[in-house]
Amino acid sequence: MESWRRNSGFVIPLIAVAAVWTLTRAPAPRPSPASGAWTGGTSADTIAHGRWVTITHDCGGCHGGGSDPAAKGWLAGETSPAMQFIIGPCYVTPGAKPCFHTHPRNLTPDNETGLGRFSERQIFNALRYGLRPEDTPDVEITSTVPGQGNFPLHPRYLAVPMPWTTWRMLPDRDLWAIAAYLKRGLKPVHNLVPESEGPPDFWTSAYTAEAIGTNPAAAFPTANEVKE
Repeated sequence: MESWRRNSGFVIPLIAVAAVWTLTRAPAPRPSPASGAWTGGTSADTIAHGRWVTITHDCGGCHGGGSDPAAKGWLAGETSPAMQFIIGPCYVTPGAKPCFHTHPRNLTPDNETGLGRFSERQIFNALRYGLRPEDTPDVEITSTVPGQGNFPLHPRYLAVPMPWTTWRMLPDRDLWAIAAYLKRGLKPVHNLVPESEGPPDFWTSAYTAEAIGTNPAAAFPTANEVKE
């Protein structure tokens, strides 16, 4: 991932969101309203599925360890300046403003420096809605309209290039499984990562329906598609 950022020549604009590899599968069972967790298998099955989704979606490419869960620093977050992302015109022209540094966070369940202090629902909400878990209560969200259905009136979003705008399209099964794996399938690693920098609105202007589209996606076929 570091070499990709150095050599690809890809310019990340101020409010751009990086793409992610996504998978398309048949609809999965919905989570249980009572438990807030996927009920399609045992706890071990869910964690194993979350591990698979985490590996195949290259979480380690940014958060440490690459595609190898046995690697040192697996999902422990930024451990060197080379892992930072530079957002804004300074990506192309050193010294240009505005310039923000975002830092891949520690995803292990360490209580002080990782995700250990957050619930699986808060992690799910981060993946589905892009909401920073430290700024979002442990509640079921039923709307994407600020102030409605437990959606925060003044949302604070995950910093780019975390591609939650694409991840949110994954089935509930996948997102709950990722949350289970991060909370219960990893050993905690104590690694304090700096807070990501960002504009005052914490990326809110980037995450409008016009910019990221609807979820679920528009029905097939759209004007750009053909149906056999």
